[in-house]
Amino acid sequence: MPNQTFPLYEYPSDVHTLSHEGKTILLIGTAHISQESVDLVEQVISREQPDCVCLELDEKRYTSLTQKKKWQSLDLKQIIKDKQLSTLMVNLLMASYQKKLGGQLSVKPGAELLAAANTATANDIPIALCDRDVRITLRRAWKSTSFFKKGYLLATLFASLFDSTEISEEKLAEMKKQDILSELMDEMGTALPDVKKVLIDERDIYLSEKIKEATGERLVAVVGAGHVGGIKTVFQQDRSADLDKITKIPPVSKTLKTLGWSIPLLIIGSIVAIGMQKGMADAGANLLYWILANGIPSAIGGMLAFANPLTVIGAFLAAPVTSLTPVIGAGYVAAFIQVMRTPPVVKEFETVGDDMGTVKGWWKNRLLRVFLVFLFTGFGSSIGTYVGGYKIIKNLIS
Repeated sequence: MPNQTFPLYEYPSDVHTLSHEGKTILLIGTAHISQESVDLVEQVISREQPDCVCLELDEKRYTSLTQKKKWQSLDLKQIIKDKQLSTLMVNLLMASYQKKLGGQLSVKPGAELLAAANTATANDIPIALCDRDVRITLRRAWKSTSFFKKGYLLATLFASLFDSTEISEEKLAEMKKQDILSELMDEMGTALPDVKKVLIDERDIYLSEKIKEATGERLVAVVGAGHVGGIKTVFQQDRSADLDKITKIPPVSKTLKTLGWSIPLLIIGSIVAIGMQKGMADAGANLLYWILANGIPSAIGGMLAFANPLTVIGAFLAAPVTSLTPVIGAGYVAAFIQVMRTPPVVKEFETVGDDMGTVKGWWKNRLLRVFLVFLFTGFGSSIGTYVGGYKIIKNLIS
């Protein structure tokens, strides 16, 4: 239909018309848990029959939406080896919160994106996945956030799981208004500017450039309403040169690397110095104190998580060693043992979103218990590092 005007119909204010180098794009701003958004994207795609449908999805999220048994390809052991357990946990926390809100409205999170994909497929319309890899987004957000802001972010995510506030379609419609969204983005930028930059601003640029790269002259793009303002702002700018920068994981700073190794060297050096000054008996006593100061809190963390007995023993043995190297933490060692000894079963992968919303669920679900093991044993080891280090240095200078 090259001779027909695009768009062909009048649509609500959630649909925005953009143009770029001969291309016309209908940009649909949606709420990821709204039935109204589901209906809208189906209507626009079916009516307009565009050359391509662009989605705010990456390959991972697209697969998770379209393949119901995505848990079958989840290799927990490899995730732990790659030190991606914290990334997986944050991803599940956000997905669980969306699922809870969607459950109140009988709409699954991302239903409008799935509806857009299904409608495009049914009409033989190509699909372009235009979002940045979610793993890169989460890792960039985590690395760009200070230690204290990390705690605030995690606390906020955990608190959101137990928030019983009801939400209605009317409230969603209000939230989708541009002025309210701008206010929410400004609030996020004030409280967590680095997180907002990574989660929103960088992805606005990425989405905008990938939409412009999509094949065809008549496009429909489906994105969360929170991205509409940013995409419209940068759409006429050439930001392609920024893509390489915003798709890389920031390296650990030299200062943090130095600090990471300085603490172990300080502890080891202090024990050696004690041996030279006060004798091997004192050095042995301080080494034993280090082992107990690290091992006991980490083992207690494992017990609090109801970990497998071998996991608790492993945490006790690993903590004194892992505390002397920044390469791996006791939490990862304990989590790996827990997965090997008490692996999650199929049902627990399927119910993890619901189980996250209850305190009991965190201990009942074996997948969530792996996270508890990771957090509690790691926290215990951190306490032991500071307690043991303080005692050893005090003995050296006294």
